[in-house]
Amino acid sequence: MSKKRKLAAVIFILVASFAVYSIQNQSHPSKPTTQDQSQVVESQQELAKLDYQGTQTIEINQNKPTFSKKDLSIANGPWEKYGDLDSLNRATGAEALLNKKLMPTEKRGDISSVTPTGWHSKKINGQYLFNRSHLIGYQLTGENANWKNLITGTRQLNSPEMLRFEMDVTYYLKKSEKNYVRYSVVPVFREDELLPRGVHMMAQSIDSSDIYFNVYIFNVQKGVELNYADGTSTTKPSQTTDSASGTEKYVDSSGKGLIKGSKSGVYHLPGSKYYDKTTNPKAWFKTVDEAKRAGYRPAK
Repeated sequence: MSKKRKLAAVIFILVASFAVYSIQNQSHPSKPTTQDQSQVVESQQELAKLDYQGTQTIEINQNKPTFSKKDLSIANGPWEKYGDLDSLNRATGAEALLNKKLMPTEKRGDISSVTPTGWHSKKINGQYLFNRSHLIGYQLTGENANWKNLITGTRQLNSPEMLRFEMDVTYYLKKSEKNYVRYSVVPVFREDELLPRGVHMMAQSIDSSDIYFNVYIFNVQKGVELNYADGTSTTKPSQTTDSASGTEKYVDSSGKGLIKGSKSGVYHLPGSKYYDKTTNPKAWFKTVDEAKRAGYRPAK
């Protein structure tokens, strides 16, 4: 082949390759960073400035935890620490190095004696608007009526949003006594408000990538307007809540259903009175409708 023909062949290959690359890029354009995907923040105060825009759980720092090498040390074994209440009596945060040794062996006790800031006992469509939400879930450390570990969270914040992450951590810890997870949960308040705007959750398993997340969950409830200054609320009559339709999904981050079906034919929603007491469910469901179609009825 002559030099001219060789040169022409090389040019043709380069042009063809560039054309394919251009088509691929047009077919898969890069996505701009929005609140729905990830936020980069320097402090909790920046999180407090965020407003809910339709996505309840958003990733922080591209979902990468920011623990230091020292934070991830297991030299002193498992531990848990709860920040002191601030001048307004608000919970300030919880840190832990989780391990199976910290997990409870008894059923959860009564926590009704604790009234976190912004607390109001109110029902909407037959279900309580607020839960006494654990910063570190009971199933992880066995903390009951600890004022430093409880905040006023909407039913929706507590379950399925926080619960789906807690269930993943619980499953990982139960697999082996050698498994450790560095865990951090901080309630985020805006200025002197009594109801948290949300919670910042981070977790990282030691020497594995099984647990790895950095998220912010907004403290909101569909169909309800919340007054974060004092925890009062008003219902939006123009909206129909998911709990009434039965289509709201209760799933963990792997897509597994979290609604428990008991042996007596009753279904229990996460966060409900008998949910934790139902320790050996006969079935699991993703929605209330799914449970009802299987012949299960709601708890009285």
